[in-house]
Amino acid sequence: MTEPQAPILSTRRHALATAAALVAATVLPSAHAQRSPAAWPNRPIKLVVGFPGGSSPDLTARLLAEPLSQALGQPVIVENRPGAGGNIAAALVARADDDHTIGLMINGNMTIAKILNPATTYDPIKDLTPVSLIAVAPLVLAVPAAVAESGAAYIAAARTAGDKWNYGTPGVGTVAHLGMELLKSRAGIAPVHVPYPGNPQVITAMMGGQVQMSLLPPGLVMPQVRANKLKAIGVTSTGRSSLVPDVPSLTEAGVRDFQLEIWNAVAAPNSLPKAHVNRLATLLTEIVRREDIRQKLFGQGWQVTGTGPEGLARRIKSDTAAMAEVIKRNNIQPG
Repeated sequence: MTEPQAPILSTRRHALATAAALVAATVLPSAHAQRSPAAWPNRPIKLVVGFPGGSSPDLTARLLAEPLSQALGQPVIVENRPGAGGNIAAALVARADDDHTIGLMINGNMTIAKILNPATTYDPIKDLTPVSLIAVAPLVLAVPAAVAESGAAYIAAARTAGDKWNYGTPGVGTVAHLGMELLKSRAGIAPVHVPYPGNPQVITAMMGGQVQMSLLPPGLVMPQVRANKLKAIGVTSTGRSSLVPDVPSLTEAGVRDFQLEIWNAVAAPNSLPKAHVNRLATLLTEIVRREDIRQKLFGQGWQVTGTGPEGLARRIKSDTAAMAEVIKRNNIQPG
């Protein structure tokens, strides 16, 4: 009478084992899903900016933060870490290993930072991953308001003045500095570089007659031009820019083989998985091409680009080559 119990116990053990397996099957995939790209991000994203609140990069970052947060389903928190022309923030991003830190950066942070200063604590090429080129803008060659000459005539006067004229920039190694050195070689002029703490001081110096020219962002300089405090004699794009359609290009002033743009972009640490990079790139491209975002960026002095990682990588490569040549030719050292 006891022999039939063995199959019953065996059946019960089998049933319990089966039930345990079913429970595991429902739990384990859930745990795995938390590590899958579809579940990322699972906490707030930190968007690091290397400039203070109210700066152009900060305004761009805050414009992107809300729609990106909505698309990702997690808060996107803008964190300002100003200093060293944005390189302090770029280094922070490069070292991040939490998969939830990205950065809004300018040209120099992603191109010539290490070339200009070998002591820079990160390598833009090795330590940062391109995500998306957000927007671009030409610079405006601005001069004192009292100037009556055309762009071509003013550049001719600069050739005559030689090193008796000065040009101002917001610092050594900035795009404005390297761009002016490139312009000097293309236009045959020789003004002397005078660095200032920032563009507002450059504008004040130009109004006061201490400098005779400067390359400035259109969003910053055009209000001064409209107020007749400065004059714009050319933009650094190959043709006229829709941002400042009334200002001729420097090509029209007789400067050949010269093109220069400033830009901002989103980058990530090289450790961020490619699936996350691609997802961010897709979302950012969709966001910046929305008409409301496009118009707001335009109002801030930017033309939307919205490329993916490959497009940004190409831009980094070409700009790095061009600016590295300027640095080497002029033996530019960090300030």
